[in-house]
Amino acid sequence: MSTTLPEPTGSLLLRTLAMPADTNANGDIFGGWIMSQLDLAGGILAKEISSGRIATVSVSSIEFKKPVKVGDVVCCYGECTRIGRTSMSIHLEVWVKPVKEDGVKDRFMVCKATFNYVAIDSQGRPRPIKPE
Repeated sequence: MSTTLPEPTGSLLLRTLAMPADTNANGDIFGGWIMSQLDLAGGILAKEISSGRIATVSVSSIEFKKPVKVGDVVCCYGECTRIGRTSMSIHLEVWVKPVKEDGVKDRFMVCKATFNYVAIDSQGRPRPIKPE
């Protein structure tokens, strides 16, 4: 019997390490740090799609499912779910790979979100996104 494990949605956009300086009062990784990693990852994809400058305009949703621990490898995956005339929505997921002493490296999702970006010109005004 084959068991299919869940897989991240979209492409790997960013990979980093959760460090002690990023912890909250509980000793887990601060949710604001996770949000900044999501914004970096989404911004990379939005910039590629729009072929230029972008700005984050909103976060439609964010759901924290499990805590992230110091030493976890944090991987941000994403895919574009909507492209408008000047804006786009990016679905993002954070998966972690805890490094355990027993050698097991199971990954699991800890957060998912939808970030919205707008393409901007050199003066910071919205500009059309050219279709590929």
